[in-house]
Amino acid sequence: MLENGPPELEQQPRFGASLFKWTEYFSSKEGEITPSMSTFILIWFGQVLSLVGSRTTTFALSIWVYQHSNSATQFTLLILSTTLPAILISPIAGVFVDRWSRRWIMIISDFCAGLCTLTIAWLFVSGNLEVWNLCLISAISSGFSAFQGLAYSSATTLLVPKEQLGRASSMTQIRLSIAEILSPALAAALLVTIEIPGVVVIDLTTLCFALVCLLVVKFPEVQTTEANREEVELFSSFWQEVTFGWHYLIERPGLIGLVVFIAISNFLIGSAEALTTPLVLSFTSMQSLGTISSIASSGMLVGSFIMSIWGGIERLINIIFTSMFFFGLFYVLAGLRPEPILFTISEFFIFFIIPIVNGAIQVIYQKKVAPEVQGKVFAFRTAVTQGFLPLSYLIAGPLADQVFEPLMAADGLGAASIGQIIGVGPGRGIGLMFIIMGIFSIVFTSIAYLYPRLRLLEDELPDTTPLLGQLGFSQAQDIDECLSQKLTSFEEHEPKPL
Repeated sequence: MLENGPPELEQQPRFGASLFKWTEYFSSKEGEITPSMSTFILIWFGQVLSLVGSRTTTFALSIWVYQHSNSATQFTLLILSTTLPAILISPIAGVFVDRWSRRWIMIISDFCAGLCTLTIAWLFVSGNLEVWNLCLISAISSGFSAFQGLAYSSATTLLVPKEQLGRASSMTQIRLSIAEILSPALAAALLVTIEIPGVVVIDLTTLCFALVCLLVVKFPEVQTTEANREEVELFSSFWQEVTFGWHYLIERPGLIGLVVFIAISNFLIGSAEALTTPLVLSFTSMQSLGTISSIASSGMLVGSFIMSIWGGIERLINIIFTSMFFFGLFYVLAGLRPEPILFTISEFFIFFIIPIVNGAIQVIYQKKVAPEVQGKVFAFRTAVTQGFLPLSYLIAGPLADQVFEPLMAADGLGAASIGQIIGVGPGRGIGLMFIIMGIFSIVFTSIAYLYPRLRLLEDELPDTTPLLGQLGFSQAQDIDECLSQKLTSFEEHEPKPL
């Protein structure tokens, strides 16, 4: 329930009048959001339902692909088609997010994604759904999700008071956690009863609710100084705007250091993540795999709730480093022995850490990146950090099959040495990969902590997040000095020392 709701609602007998009152409550006549979490909570609730619906459809379609083709390659192709296009299009999407209304970008993106889902249902009912056209439509829908996600994350900075950004970020992680927990169970149950068309109907229903939530509110306009308007004119070239995020972060070594740190960490994590299912099935059953997955996902939900209650955390960068250290440690434990209990506990804490790290990273960027350019900067960050995941997925499988599994076979070269500690046989090569990736993560985190620009990021770089009703920069000249002068390249300008 929304806090501090308007008492007038209880006196409105008609739906239309009530809806109008809600609209007035969540948006002032000038389009400025009242200084509370109310608007964000309404949008967040709609996005929770919509995400559960879309993730359920995606999971159901992935099951259909595997049953239809019995091919792991085609199954992987569907996964790539739902993730890779969003990564590739993010820099372009960021330009439009900063140029246009973020609220309408979310509305249009959700609507177009709904049309893609409706097309899939029509193809299924008509008997024309094939893996190739499913991947094509999924890729198109993934592109719209890039626009929607960037608009949502950058709009949060405008909708939420500065002191509540940590809580809002953790609520976003809760949204992801709820979808991760509910969608597999819902997809499996609904496929048996109402099949894909029924799943799509539920997905579209939740999408409509999310659209209504967006339609009844207003987002505040991004306010800029006159110098910032000149900056936009300077960056009139579309390609320059696409690459703006790179230049913006390069001028701020702490922020680009955080991007590199997370990108490399994602590569290490992705290599192990892609092999979780084969590892678990090497020492337990399919039913136990489902149980372990549910328990692990619940860890993500618990971590999100703790971040939400914790709220405004001090020294976020220390939270990130500490969490990533333990992240690597739990990966070592997960690969140590083929024991379901040890693996389940390790996975629970791995998923517990994920929303804490993601939430802390998001708050840092929301505070340190000017709201006017968050779309472009967040897009570049997403393209770099998430771009390493598909690469790790492609490398992990052959590395396990051709190198580590033969190494840890009963007659392998590692059987008489490391095999005496972690065991030998199927899955032990993947277990060794978990251990190695965990150790690499610990070592890399320790090395990254030695870089002062990253460690002191929160102290050296001032916050740019405006309080409600104020202009966009705490130091207005910070971005002006970077871009408003008539420069032919960034190398000709000496950035302010951090």
